[in-house]
Amino acid sequence: MIPILDISALLWFLICWIGYTRFADLRARDKLTLMSAMHGYRRQWMREMMHREVRIVDSNIVLILARSATFLASTTIFILAGLIAVMGTMDTAMEVVGDLRYAVKSSREVWELKMLGLLLVFIYAFFKFTWSMRHFNYLSTIIGAAPMSHELPAWSDSFAERAAKVSSKASNTFNRGLRAYYFGLAFLSWFLHPLLFILATALVVGVLYRREFKSGMLKELGDPNDFYGR
Repeated sequence: MIPILDISALLWFLICWIGYTRFADLRARDKLTLMSAMHGYRRQWMREMMHREVRIVDSNIVLILARSATFLASTTIFILAGLIAVMGTMDTAMEVVGDLRYAVKSSREVWELKMLGLLLVFIYAFFKFTWSMRHFNYLSTIIGAAPMSHELPAWSDSFAERAAKVSSKASNTFNRGLRAYYFGLAFLSWFLHPLLFILATALVVGVLYRREFKSGMLKELGDPNDFYGR
């Protein structure tokens, strides 16, 4: 039997992760957040891009962004390989963690649940990072296909907005992969104690909230509409 406290901790983890993701997406629609602020700057980037005949700078920016997703996708593969290796020596891992003074003793059934859960967290992260890579590839194609602004003056703003949306989707997908890493770190605390797992999950939500909605970076970015208009 899986203890009620462990089940409660896992449910709390899922509620916090899913709930925060939904909350962040909804808040970005009508409030100034890192997501909404950066979308405004991406829109202006695409407008400026359409005035440039040579778009090497724009291509290099996309390449740098895509490299971050590629690096983390590769890193996630190594993490998954390590987790699978630990699952093959679970008895040894249980003994090592069980020897820690503050670690709660868990049955093999609970340990299997913990390992499977952590594996799923990083599988989710891997899919998000690879999907983000694909988004950046699409963005490169859009930049290559973008006409000069004077060639289609009636459609230049519409095209820039569409390109900005693709760029924002790529970055937001990458951001979800990063969130999985944050929550994955919180998940590790479950191996010590379910109460620590609950506290670590709440701490991660607090850190994410502060960085996305109350950070100094957001204040420095400001509202791009104040500079460029809508």
